Amino acid sequence: MPKERGQKVVASNRKARHDYTILDVYEAGLVLTGPEVKSLRAGRASLIDGFGSIENGEAWLENVHIPEYTQATWNNHPARRRRKMLLHGHEIYKLQGKIKESGLTLVPLSIYFKDGRAKVEIALARGKREYDKRQTLKEQTDKREADRAMSTKGKDW
Repeated sequence: MPKERGQKVVASNRKARHDYTILDVYEAGLVLTGPEVKSLRAGRASLIDGFGSIENGEAWLENVHIPEYTQATWNNHPARRRRKMLLHGHEIYKLQGKIKESGLTLVPLSIYFKDGRAKVEIALARGKREYDKRQTLKEQTDKREADRAMSTKGKDW
């Protein structure tokens, strides 16, 4: 059987970019059971309430919903169990220091398969206040209108 190549996104957390200011992004591997991988390959996952934590020098992905695989037997998994993230030791140490000192959080941005292996993209993020969210929306709207005006300007002549 040929090896898988490329990247296939399973789930993305679009709301995270709205609710948080993304400071740094990391790619981590995931420790999964067989039925979890099958469920992910079927494209079923939700990152809505997910977050990351670091305990005893290990990184964990918590509250991410991967539904049970319907064809699995007695060895099916709980949908919202803790899953271990695979990061280098220096990355875990760096993240742990930043989370403790400045009130930042780990937010999952997407789960995907890269060359056949399940990966999660996590971000070191700071929560936005309500007025920050409105300001970001206003900037996006202004940019969209400016781009639209620039694209129609050239078509007049």
